[in-house]
Amino acid sequence: MYYLDSAKKKEFFKKHGKGEADTGSPEAQVAMYSFRIAHLTEHLKENRKDYNTQRALVNLVGKRRKALDYLMAKDITRYRAIVKELGLRR
Repeated sequence: MYYLDSAKKKEFFKKHGKGEADTGSPEAQVAMYSFRIAHLTEHLKENRKDYNTQRALVNLVGKRRKALDYLMAKDITRYRAIVKELGLRR
């Protein structure tokens, strides 16, 4: 059993995107990246010497940052909505 199966992905896309099939919207991608980042962070708390996972985590954070930068440049209200919904800024 994977931590992220197709049913869970559809749920994310339905909640944060325009529908279940909307996999390309920045909001849906940011939500997926955030979920995966949280999962990898928990894994690294237990396995602190897992450097491959650490590298993957840094790459995911970069991808999420790029998607958020794109969204901020394109539509600031959508950016603010997804940041507030996911609780990314403190």
